[in-house]
Amino acid sequence: MNARPHRFTLASAWDAWHETKDPNAREWLVVHYASLVKFVAGRLAAGLPKSVDTGDLVSAGVFGLMTAIDRFDPNHGVKFDSFAVPRIRGAILDGLRALDWVPRSVRAKARSVQDAIASLEHSLGRSPSDEEIAAQLKIDVEELHGWLSDVAAGAVGPLDHVALDDTPSSGGVETQPGRALEEEELRDAMRREMTRLPEREQAVLVLYYEDGLTLSEIGEALGVTESRVSQIHSKAVLQLRSRLQLSGLA
Repeated sequence: MNARPHRFTLASAWDAWHETKDPNAREWLVVHYASLVKFVAGRLAAGLPKSVDTGDLVSAGVFGLMTAIDRFDPNHGVKFDSFAVPRIRGAILDGLRALDWVPRSVRAKARSVQDAIASLEHSLGRSPSDEEIAAQLKIDVEELHGWLSDVAAGAVGPLDHVALDDTPSSGGVETQPGRALEEEELRDAMRREMTRLPEREQAVLVLYYEDGLTLSEIGEALGVTESRVSQIHSKAVLQLRSRLQLSGLA
């Protein structure tokens, strides 16, 4: 005869997990917070090709959720949802990189645009316009926008792990030596460089990473199409990567 299933409330599950490491409590918490994984996976999937299975994203995200549960310390005064979302996102991004799903042609376009931005910023002393980037690449602006749309789905990487994430890196649990410091340094550098981006690029990054809006919602707020927001996001990310690489931080 099967044992009677445990019945928890949210508070009692956290108590049981923190006090006795009850595996049933951990399992209950994973199920309870599964909607967070679906939310993050859904946001990331919105900008990915249909060939990427959302189920794979959810599966990877569950590992991030379990890590968040293991590391969370309520005494730090951070809400669990805020603590967990960046870790779920990071686990999903790790899964995407492991799949190596971005075509070489898209990687080449991303590198070309990033190199053009770096060269123009060095010569102009400011952020280049779309027209200037297109001229540097010897293509027209419409083709550049097409490139940025192609890059959009692949514009995930180390920046997304720490982008505007102010929650403690470990929640009181020891992590790899220096990892928390590296992420804090990268996060601070990102914030500094964001202030140097054009106003529209800044707005898209803040609305996406900090306010949690979807690309469609950002488009409504800025009065442009979702596709255009995706292009602006790609350009902003490539600009940040270019600057952080020059600083040896990415």
